[in-house]
Amino acid sequence: MSLHYRTIPVTPFEQNASLVWCEATRKAAVIDPGGDLPRLLAAVDELGLELGQIWLTHTHIDHAGGAGELARTRDLPIIGPHRGDQYWIDTLPQQSRMFGFPPAEPFTPTRWLEDGDSVSVGDCTLAVRHCPGHTAGHVVFHSVQAQRCFVGDVLFAGSIGRTDLHGGDFDTLIASITQRLWPMGDETVFIPGHGPESSFGRERRFNPFLQGS
Repeated sequence: MSLHYRTIPVTPFEQNASLVWCEATRKAAVIDPGGDLPRLLAAVDELGLELGQIWLTHTHIDHAGGAGELARTRDLPIIGPHRGDQYWIDTLPQQSRMFGFPPAEPFTPTRWLEDGDSVSVGDCTLAVRHCPGHTAGHVVFHSVQAQRCFVGDVLFAGSIGRTDLHGGDFDTLIASITQRLWPMGDETVFIPGHGPESSFGRERRFNPFLQGS
């Protein structure tokens, strides 16, 4: 039951889309396919994976811009985020125009996620935590076995997610980090939506936005 992953930056925003798969079954999901679908699908083929799901941490354009097209062309379910992100799904066309992205196809998640849910790929199961503050419906995916967490734009190496957009709130974001992420353990490595990986322990000690947390 070994979970593997490969992070592939996509879109002009260099958003970290991640392929996650079960080594035993080669069944895979893609987290946050914001765009550049040919690049993502080439990696699926290169790794010999069977792509079966789309998981979304939240629905800003750089994370969800390719989800509708990928779901339609590959007949894949879209899992997540929390229904608090309905506003951002509804505004994907405007987001596309505002940021110069290709038009995003509309979609309705096959399954909304709630805090405490789980998602599975092959023989591997990841826990879902609702972590609002960057957006109202943001979720993260935590593999206890692999000590990895895919956190979207909640937390970065040396920084935190912005809170000045619709549904954002600074105090809520800090609470999500300290109450939902820190209990996963200092040794847990997180894969952020942008930039390099880090560990929760390192950010708890050195992140300037989180001193004293």
